[in-house]
Amino acid sequence: MARRSKKSEPETLRKQLLALITNFEHRLADDSLREQVLSLIQANHLLRDLGSSLMHEEGCNSARDRILAYLLKYPRVVIHGDELMVVAGISEYARRIRELRVQFGWSVLSGTTLKEMIEQDEMTLEELQARTMTFLKTDVYALMTTEQDREAALRWNEANVLRRSKLSTKAKILTYLRKNVGRPVTGEELRYLANDSKEWARRTRELRTEEGWPIATRNSGRPELEVGAYLLEEDRQAEVHDRKIPDPVRVAVLERDHHACRNCGWSHARKTANDPRTFLELHHIEHHADGGENTLDNLITLCNVCHDDVHRGKVSGDALLYLLKGD
Repeated sequence: MARRSKKSEPETLRKQLLALITNFEHRLADDSLREQVLSLIQANHLLRDLGSSLMHEEGCNSARDRILAYLLKYPRVVIHGDELMVVAGISEYARRIRELRVQFGWSVLSGTTLKEMIEQDEMTLEELQARTMTFLKTDVYALMTTEQDREAALRWNEANVLRRSKLSTKAKILTYLRKNVGRPVTGEELRYLANDSKEWARRTRELRTEEGWPIATRNSGRPELEVGAYLLEEDRQAEVHDRKIPDPVRVAVLERDHHACRNCGWSHARKTANDPRTFLELHHIEHHADGGENTLDNLITLCNVCHDDVHRGKVSGDALLYLLKGD
């Protein structure tokens, strides 16, 4: 059985380690290879004990506890696996991160997942307090929120079943999002569904930008969402003519309209349990079929109820133009 690191007073451990390293000079000169190796075992144990003893928080008794405490100190900051190995006092830190993610519901994303989200404009380097993507590899991690998601274990079980199905990557992602409509899921979950294929982020984006599924992220118009989260707002596709609105245009319209319906003023912050208004959509003032373009001047933000009223003729195009000109 692998030895567990033992917490102690860091200064005491430092002195013991220093003494061992100092005495190792004589072993290099006089001892056999095996005696040299055996003497380094104790130094290795002391070094691990020192690393795990740096975490002073109450309850940090296991490697998993220490990894979580360290990540909670630095949310949304890219942490190298070697850092986690030091504070954990074990080399199998990756297994403990998976446990935190899958069993305990902590949103810990790998560097690979972060990189693939940035490439699809679902996240920015600035949000990770980083300057370059070159170090975003498998052995780096970031805790995206300090809130624990207690439903995550159930979702990961669903993801595991769906992952083994014969559906396409895009179909797996859509099925999973529809099972969790109205509930945020992480990019790590979607990447797992795709059997760790790098195409998962592009396929998820296509579901929104080409097929009209209202999949929101922090950078696509829902700034209150956590970085790294995806949310299927409603289990329905947009009308065909509304499916090709580019993300930059969509975000610009939402920001101009302060993320609220221009007709009734509803926003996600005002969402209540029995309110039929559940999400925001963009509407073409000059209909797309009549040559209306996907431009800031031709789009307006409406809640799903007001949008339906417009298409039923209860709200006129002139009324919408008046709302826009009221800026």
